[in-house]
Amino acid sequence: MKTYIKHDPWQIIENEFRPDHNEFSESIFSIGNGRMGQRANFEEQFSGRTLQGSYLAGIYYPDKTRVGWWKNGYPEYFAKVINSFNWIGLTIMIDGQPLDLAKVKVKSFERRLDMQRGILQRSFVAVMPDGAEVKVEASRMYHLFASETASLQYTIQALTADVVIELISFLDAEVVNRDSNYDEKFWEPLSQGVKGDNLFVCSRTKKTGFEACAELQTRITGADGMISAGDSISENGYIGQRYRSSLARSQTLCIEKRVAIVTSENHAAADLQAVATARLAELAPLQFDQLKEKQAKAWQAIWAESDIEIFGDVAAQQAIRYNIFQLNQTYTGEDARLNIGPKGFTGEKYGGVTYWDTEAYCIPFYLATQSPEIARNLLLYRHQQLGKAIENAEKLGFSNGAALFPMVTINGEECHNEWEITFEEIHRNGAIAFAIYNYVRYTGDTDYIWSHGLDVLVAISRFWAQRVNWSTDKQQYVMLGVTGPNEYENNVNNNWYTNRIASWCLEYTLNCLSDAERAQPGSFNAMFDRLGVSGEERNSWQHIIDNLYYPYDEKRQIFLQQDGFLDKELIVVGDLDPSQRPINQKWSWDRILRSCYIKQADVLQGFYFLEECFDDDTLRRHFEFYEPLTVHESSLSPCVHAILAAKLGKTDKAYEFYLRTSRLDLDDYNNDTEDGLHITSMAGTWMTIVEGFAGMRVKEGKLYLNPMLPKEWKGYKFRVRFRGAILLIEVNGNGYTVDNISDTSVDIATTTDIFGLAGGSRKEVSQAR
Repeated sequence: MKTYIKHDPWQIIENEFRPDHNEFSESIFSIGNGRMGQRANFEEQFSGRTLQGSYLAGIYYPDKTRVGWWKNGYPEYFAKVINSFNWIGLTIMIDGQPLDLAKVKVKSFERRLDMQRGILQRSFVAVMPDGAEVKVEASRMYHLFASETASLQYTIQALTADVVIELISFLDAEVVNRDSNYDEKFWEPLSQGVKGDNLFVCSRTKKTGFEACAELQTRITGADGMISAGDSISENGYIGQRYRSSLARSQTLCIEKRVAIVTSENHAAADLQAVATARLAELAPLQFDQLKEKQAKAWQAIWAESDIEIFGDVAAQQAIRYNIFQLNQTYTGEDARLNIGPKGFTGEKYGGVTYWDTEAYCIPFYLATQSPEIARNLLLYRHQQLGKAIENAEKLGFSNGAALFPMVTINGEECHNEWEITFEEIHRNGAIAFAIYNYVRYTGDTDYIWSHGLDVLVAISRFWAQRVNWSTDKQQYVMLGVTGPNEYENNVNNNWYTNRIASWCLEYTLNCLSDAERAQPGSFNAMFDRLGVSGEERNSWQHIIDNLYYPYDEKRQIFLQQDGFLDKELIVVGDLDPSQRPINQKWSWDRILRSCYIKQADVLQGFYFLEECFDDDTLRRHFEFYEPLTVHESSLSPCVHAILAAKLGKTDKAYEFYLRTSRLDLDDYNNDTEDGLHITSMAGTWMTIVEGFAGMRVKEGKLYLNPMLPKEWKGYKFRVRFRGAILLIEVNGNGYTVDNISDTSVDIATTTDIFGLAGGSRKEVSQAR
């Protein structure tokens, strides 16, 4: 763990230069605006440890799969959201010596992320080799109010002596991905040059043919006013301009850079340069302070919708805001073609593409904090790719419109290349179906089922019906050769969670079909004709539901994670030598697979999704058996356990898991934050408070609340949207209040009462756990 990030309710702060941990800090201080984003790389050159990273949403490269041998059905590529233009770059020489924090003495250093206003700031004092001291202050924004633009301001002050500063402000398209499988460059340059006072670079991705153009404006002001550019430097994919200035002691040089980056995803390729120029022109009347004001106003609107306030626990407060901040700068919902990459704009690991994390963990956050269209767009993303999901299943031998949605994708085509994940971790189909159910029960938008949802549900159900087989020995249906959510078990038979979510999908699809028939007989005939679901097919699905096998231990009265789970040596995690943790970095894969240890919620994932199917005593038995065997080495693990612990009244355990999920990156719990942040698990942090501590659920069309207050907190409050109403919920030591701050009435349920809450009214409840 790393614990040097200072606790502050609105700021992320490091106050010492730690070159050995620079890549970790680059991840932590990343910023973006939903359209593009960047790691917290330095503007000036840095020869120490760094992962240069700037990313554009939706622009990817199909990096050729790297495997030792080929298996039938393997994807030929792994899609990667790729490193793009370095627009922040400054090459700075002070009295002929490079300003490089790896080569000079750093006298003081601070990096600060202002989450309230969406601004990254950095300052330091450097002692040059000749003894001259300079102070640098830098601010950077990816504009929420103009998502194809960004800006920075960088000032240099001479502190102890007169200095001569020579610098190059540049645009660099000659960037590479560290994770390139064959050290291949993914971009090819198209054009570059000087346009008036601005620089531009245009490039195209190999194979996929996306085009992108960046136009950069640099303004430099010294003690005597504006400084004009000297000559330009143009190389393959690189364009820069030279500047020179003398600074007397205490004088300051101010460098401002503004960039517009546009792509052929959003504009005609032939228009990119003109659009980039126009975007910069729109910013021209604004001073840098005015840009900061507009950025602060845009973030103020976001915080008004999604902030969670915690009273009495600064570490917890900082953590939840950090998670909410990163979610909102990763995905804004304005473009239904986009989704939420596990690393967002903060690193290259996982390729920046879509996993089942979106449906399982992110949907609840966007349902409650944004307009329904945002979550609907995430569902539409999968519906738009249904044809590809059917093709994915066909490659594996399935037929009749059966769909297997990909484990990893950016365009609907499977691009993951580990056998035990690509072909066996099929439970992702269940998360996509559950997200449809979750959206409908939360919003009440049943029309989505008829217009889009049933197409997906039927295709998924056809996959499950073909994936099971009848066991003559058991006289039941079984599902063989799968990997459940616990990826520390591969190629197992009858993973309980996979079997259970498959049965649930079949049942939910049948219920939706029946609801359609009852709604208005005959009005859905065209839909039924299109789907082609016969009575015989429905009967076969019901037969599977009634006869699916679930491994069970009568002695413990628990469902087993899979066949043979009790053959393992059951040693709880607490009895492991701490030096052996994390096991994924200390043990061989063979040893992990033979162990009883669980990477993340597996059986308990099913209890989280399908909690209405189980009473609290059943949940308690399963939680107390499986949680002690869980190493929580997936970022997605602590949040589910926190929610279930809260439901069981295990407040201390819930709080422990809350800190682990909320500060997973800030404190680097799993020693892997330098690769990038765990964006999708950050939505789980929000769930931990709202679904865990506040006990928020939807039951029979009503919003249900059953809050608890961790002893470490004096109180907390948050705002949610529900079926047109906007509710402010505050929990304290005396109970809780619900304020309906909208004009729409809503029904609220508690453990003891059901009441209607009119618009503009408040309800005080004296009970809280």
